[in-house]
Amino acid sequence: MAGHSKWANIQHRKGKQDKLRSKMFSKLAKEITVAAKMGDPDPDKNPRLRLAVKAAKAVSMPKDVIDRAIKKSVGGDAADYTEIRYEGYGVNGIAIIVEAMTDNLNRTASNVRSYFTKCGGNMGQTGSVSHSFDRVGEISYPASVGDADTVMMAALDAGADDVESDEDGHWIYCPVEALSDVSDALEKALGESTESKLVWRAQSLTEVDLDTATKLLRLIDMLEEDDDVQTVTHNFDIPEDVAAQLA
Repeated sequence: MAGHSKWANIQHRKGKQDKLRSKMFSKLAKEITVAAKMGDPDPDKNPRLRLAVKAAKAVSMPKDVIDRAIKKSVGGDAADYTEIRYEGYGVNGIAIIVEAMTDNLNRTASNVRSYFTKCGGNMGQTGSVSHSFDRVGEISYPASVGDADTVMMAALDAGADDVESDEDGHWIYCPVEALSDVSDALEKALGESTESKLVWRAQSLTEVDLDTATKLLRLIDMLEEDDDVQTVTHNFDIPEDVAAQLA
């Protein structure tokens, strides 16, 4: 089973986080509010909210901002958001999944469609590309937590299915319904993780050339800059020689 695209999903993503920190905080706050509104406002009693708060803390989101997002759900002044998934193809048939949270479906659909069109892609029907991905839980740790064998053993003992490790860190995968339990077990064995979340994991990755990578990254930039878009997932990988030309 294929995992993350090292350059496009880590280096590029980190750059986006640095550049769009306030926008990222806004999206995380929206997820916290929705998670709290849909379940219990206590993270210990609400697995989705617990994961959202953990993600926020991982990027140093201020505690008062997190608390304010939770209180907003209880106060009744939170907007009514609809969660929706868009699927489509970037240039050269690269599969892309866009998850959004919006209070205006027409606006979001129109924007997402325009981004695909401007970058040489096209929107597809729901299910048109998701069959090429698996919905799984992903728990990440820094490389400093231990070597690949140590993390692998801890992950298997915790109930995980698979682990990917390189010089940048470790990515542990498990069934969706087991994410909370596996995350808790790993925390006892390895300490607190960098992030725990549900992801779409590509079943295989397609390497792309410089021109294709440039167009695809432009599309991802446009999508991620949209306030309604929460996550963008794809199945392309950028070879090291191409990444060097993009850097």
